[in-house]
Amino acid sequence: MNDTTTATTHSIRKRRRKDEKDHRVKSDEFEHDKKSFREDDDGEEGGKKKDLKGIITSLILLEEHEKGIEEEQNKASAEAKSLFDTNHKKKTKTMLEYYSDLQDYYSEETEHINRKKTRVLASSVATIAAVAESDNLQKSVKQGSGGPGTAQHRRLWVKDRSKAWWDECNSPDYPEEEFKKWFRMRRQTFDMICEELNSVIAKEDTTLRNAIPVRQRVAVCIWRLATGEPLRLVSKRFGLGISTCHKLVLEVCTAIRSVLMPKYLQWPDEEGLRKIKEEYEVMSGIPNAVGSMYTTHIPIIAPKISVAAYFNKRHTERNQKTSYSITVQGVVDPKGVFTDVCIGWPGSMPDDQVLEKSALYQRASGGLLKGVWIVGGSGYPLLDWVLVPYTQQNLTWTQHAFNEKIGEIQRVAKDAFARLKGRWSCLQKRTEIKLQDLPVVLGACCVLHNICEMSNEEMDRSLKFDLVDDEMIPDVPLRSASSMKARDAIAHNLLHHGLAGNAYL
Repeated sequence: MNDTTTATTHSIRKRRRKDEKDHRVKSDEFEHDKKSFREDDDGEEGGKKKDLKGIITSLILLEEHEKGIEEEQNKASAEAKSLFDTNHKKKTKTMLEYYSDLQDYYSEETEHINRKKTRVLASSVATIAAVAESDNLQKSVKQGSGGPGTAQHRRLWVKDRSKAWWDECNSPDYPEEEFKKWFRMRRQTFDMICEELNSVIAKEDTTLRNAIPVRQRVAVCIWRLATGEPLRLVSKRFGLGISTCHKLVLEVCTAIRSVLMPKYLQWPDEEGLRKIKEEYEVMSGIPNAVGSMYTTHIPIIAPKISVAAYFNKRHTERNQKTSYSITVQGVVDPKGVFTDVCIGWPGSMPDDQVLEKSALYQRASGGLLKGVWIVGGSGYPLLDWVLVPYTQQNLTWTQHAFNEKIGEIQRVAKDAFARLKGRWSCLQKRTEIKLQDLPVVLGACCVLHNICEMSNEEMDRSLKFDLVDDEMIPDVPLRSASSMKARDAIAHNLLHHGLAGNAYL
């Protein structure tokens, strides 16, 4: 054990001495190489220093050359800028002098023209004042008053328009027939309308001008509706401005719709419905009819929006002329008085769609018209409360007889619309009234129609209007099985009780 340990220790020491010797040899070699490298670096560094000095010299020369070029360019730019500024100042000065001379010239011309206008205006004012003073003096002499000093002079800024025509119409001595011809009603009916609207449309005088009287306001509106004259002609006739006439028409129509419509155009109460049923049954033999319904078209100018919706294809094809319109659906009693109206839906809509959009349809859906009929034409569908004629081909004798009697009720509504358009000529042609204002105007026409009908205002025969409206059979004309049976029963009773079919005997 000891010998082995001793041998191992000796071998380790021997190996360690060998390693130290090898390390010293390598260290000596490294120091030699390092010294050689330093000597080589010193030689190369000397050469590099010489080359670096040459490069630096070249760079300095190049930089000085570039500085010289830059200084020359800056000098040239400064000279060009100075020359440009000098020329610009000269041009600006010249232009200012030119515009100053031109302004002085026009100022002198304007001053000369203004002086001339002032002299002419002063002369005109003096002439007008002299004439007015002379007229006032003559009036005061005739009336025995205190002289011209007490007269009121007309304000010069108010345009003088003649009101002679209206003053003549408003006179008690104006013939009743002439008044009715122009205003579609007697003076008594006209006075009643003025009295009803007085509290709504009356205006107070101001310090600038006197208010337009209520009678003249109502007259402008009714004249415009009755004749359909352009506003420029209405303006000349009543001695008012065009914009004033337009404003008056809309104001009075709005007042008629808000004040008179609740009184003169309303759905009848129970007693009224009972009387209507009796009259219609006496007329046609059809029981429980409470109204006759019709839809007409009012021509309008092509609107700026939704043009296609208002395009009336049927009128265009028939008249060979592009036509746009809005619809008016109305229900009338046996006297031709409107009990319900629906106004303003586009002219492209057929009658059945207009009916579905109406407030009447909504009320009927709620049960208002349960057990009664509103009679319509072939353009309406057969509903639980809408009774229409037979439209299929190859009708039986019974069906022909029914169509004959229901046609008598239909004719009541059609004649009422013919009188409506005949009285109020503004409904016959395209009007200047804007599309958004038309429902108000049309509603006022319907109310005025009712007032005339209730007051037994006979319409002049020269105002007769031929009503032409196309009826399209709905896609689904029969929408109530119970109404189909009820219609067949009514047709059977009419024929077999001798109330219809006389035309075929």
